Amino acid sequence: MRKVLIPTKLDKFAATLLEEKGYQVVQDVDTPLPELLTANADTEVMIVRSEKVTPEVIDALPALKLVVRAGAGYNTIDTKHARRKNIDVMNTPGANSNAVAEEVVAMMLAAYRHLVPADISTRCGKWEKKKFMGRELTGKTIGIIGLGNIGRLLIKRLDGFDMRFLGYDPMISPSLAEKMGVELGSIDDVFAQSDFISLHIPENSETRGLVNRRLLTSMKAGAVLINCARSGVINEDDLRAVKAEKQLIFGNDVYAKDEAGEKSVVDIADIMLPHLGANTFEANFNAAKRAAEQVVGYFEQGITNCVVNKGIPDGLDEVYQHLAFVLTSIASGYLGKERHPSRIETSFYGELGQYAKWMTGPIAAGIAADIDLYQDAADAESFLASRGIELVNRNVDDDKNYGAAMTIDLFAGSDTIHKVSVRGTTTENNLMISRVNNFDKLYLEPSGHNLFVEYRDAPGVIGKIASILGEKNINIIDIRAPQDLKTGLSLAAIKTNVAIPNMLLDKIKTAVDAVVAFQFSY
Repeated sequence: MRKVLIPTKLDKFAATLLEEKGYQVVQDVDTPLPELLTANADTEVMIVRSEKVTPEVIDALPALKLVVRAGAGYNTIDTKHARRKNIDVMNTPGANSNAVAEEVVAMMLAAYRHLVPADISTRCGKWEKKKFMGRELTGKTIGIIGLGNIGRLLIKRLDGFDMRFLGYDPMISPSLAEKMGVELGSIDDVFAQSDFISLHIPENSETRGLVNRRLLTSMKAGAVLINCARSGVINEDDLRAVKAEKQLIFGNDVYAKDEAGEKSVVDIADIMLPHLGANTFEANFNAAKRAAEQVVGYFEQGITNCVVNKGIPDGLDEVYQHLAFVLTSIASGYLGKERHPSRIETSFYGELGQYAKWMTGPIAAGIAADIDLYQDAADAESFLASRGIELVNRNVDDDKNYGAAMTIDLFAGSDTIHKVSVRGTTTENNLMISRVNNFDKLYLEPSGHNLFVEYRDAPGVIGKIASILGEKNINIIDIRAPQDLKTGLSLAAIKTNVAIPNMLLDKIKTAVDAVVAFQFSY
């Protein structure tokens, strides 16, 4: 009899369903986790909500085979350590999405109709109708940052208010956005034009502090900013500096730690909730049901389509999955955040041809920061399709003798097609970028911080870039500068000792009139 440990406040349906299927279930939210682990060392399955599953937790359960996150985000689980221990990690994507979307609507209405302060005032015996003059949602514009499950449901829930929908999501194709009724735009345009901004993006190295002073300053006076995503995506100091001047309204449901105690946004949040986004009976039930069904399917039918830390097949070196991720990431950076990929074409040479499907997860991860590198191929394909992105694996001519190499091409646009093509291989188990577009024989090892600048060939350009970097004490470790003689363009691929700030990147782009300028760190 397999033992399932549920150390969290999850709907009892999960335990009931699993017990009916013959599993032994221990659900205990009151006993401290270390004691639970000691008492249940024979646990094979662990179902959690927001609890942290650290290497110490994993090591304390030597029989553990599966961890299920009853929810979408799994950043609280050490997936890499689990993989090293041959433990699969699953999530239940979409189970909480509607609850979060409805919470956003509630916060929007509460902000516009002053529901919280009006309630407090009236309970005190006051009658301040003039003070609480409100506004209506009808006809207003909402900017949705991140058009995944929650963002799309939010559109559906708000459709009856006759609102205008603006969206920013580098993963959504224009054709799909049109079907959804969303006008895609740059993040700057979305912030500047919207009466409401709702954030639905993961927190990672690319999005941390994304909502900064520049974006906040561009917002309409009196606009509403709602964060039901992750706390770190907003630069709180910047919001603190801009809020009063722009008369912004800030609704917040996420914090650095989900626990009692003083919160850093207490002085700037107009509405503060204790992370209630997924805190509905329905969402809890959905997550519990999905988690239990996935456990049963995993052990009885071998269903693994929600495993987020997939292993690799025999014969495939993991380094090639990292190569697929890096090539796609560079192509995505070259394409630019304002262009939304609509098609991906791949070529896998030599022995890699048989492992094409195992590259789908890394490719999806290369253009979407919230996708795990080891995402199941079927899930990754489904994710790309949900974003309107077509994935095509081309037949290759191995007579070219590229060896174990691969090419990743990204396409964007409808009237004008933009294409970026990147080829790479491995050398002595190190990744090697051999070509970017027509810049051949690049031979760049992409570890560390890499600056890419494409420019119209002219004397002194690399010197200008080096001078700008030198002013900020940024050292150049390596430099590659191939030319495309047909177009008169050159590419400077410069490895630096530290990451280059965005403001400095903009300065470089302007100084050399760059066609493309971006940074990739790995």
